[in-house]
Amino acid sequence: MSTTPDDPRPAPDPGAPAGQSPPEPVKAIPVRHPGRWVAAAVLVVLCAMFVHMLITNAAFDWPFLFEQMFSSQVLIGVRTTVILAAVSMAIGVAIGIFVAVMRLSDNPILVTVAWVYTWFFRAVPRIVLCVLFGNVAILYQTLEFGIPFDNYWLPLLGFEDGARFYSVPMETLLSPFVAAVIALSLSQGAYMAEIVRAGLLSVDKGQTEAAQALGMNRGLVLRRITLPQALRVIIPPTGNEATAIMKDTSLVSAIPLTTELFFQLQQIGARTFNLFPMLVAACLWYLAITSLMMVGQYYLEHAFNRSNRSAASVRGVGQRA
Repeated sequence: MSTTPDDPRPAPDPGAPAGQSPPEPVKAIPVRHPGRWVAAAVLVVLCAMFVHMLITNAAFDWPFLFEQMFSSQVLIGVRTTVILAAVSMAIGVAIGIFVAVMRLSDNPILVTVAWVYTWFFRAVPRIVLCVLFGNVAILYQTLEFGIPFDNYWLPLLGFEDGARFYSVPMETLLSPFVAAVIALSLSQGAYMAEIVRAGLLSVDKGQTEAAQALGMNRGLVLRRITLPQALRVIIPPTGNEATAIMKDTSLVSAIPLTTELFFQLQQIGARTFNLFPMLVAACLWYLAITSLMMVGQYYLEHAFNRSNRSAASVRGVGQRA
């Protein structure tokens, strides 16, 4: 079917049945979406109102905010917050791997202990854990190492002093920073245990059985076969958990950890009777830190996915060969 310059209608098709007229050209009419334009206009107006409020509202006190936001005590708080989050996340990941392996064990005692651990530390809020571990000195005044239950059975043998090898005051050992690390690590370990367990279960059991048939023990299979493949499932939620624990470091101001970022900003606001700009400064600092973490997570996932694609292509070449 063709057309002539003088007649825009299509010319008759020589192969078409006799007496059948050619189809009329379709005139496409775009569908209008007035609701989209209305919604876009409303959003633009709301954004303009928000920006206007940021610029004109004197409550923000931007000169005071930026002056105090980069003061020496606030920068010390940023450093403490980053270190606290990094240490707690590292310990939490180690605990999570260990507890996840316990959950997948054939030993019912290990499974029960791991389940109770995840049940408790996922159920109790982190701020409650921070306050709890910050006041452990109420429960134990000293940390002692010795023979268990020596106060009960050693006096029967004529030993009145018991068997204590070493003791240290709990207030000296359990500083606010250490209490914060313990609280956040134990809580994070419970969440990481479920993430790691889901990643381990995503690996085909046939690979584990094949590795064991080759003579590998369970530890070697976990390190060489199961865990590297499970990382593709573990890494994305782990990045989210790292961002979450960075934000949750603000909860340790209840202990209180005086060198923490949010505590320092609160103290500046209370001392100057200008609290609201310091709350905005806290938002800006947490936004900056978590944004950098998200960028790192993106490149980590990209690099890991690229390595997985390279490994898959090598396996495909080997199979075709």
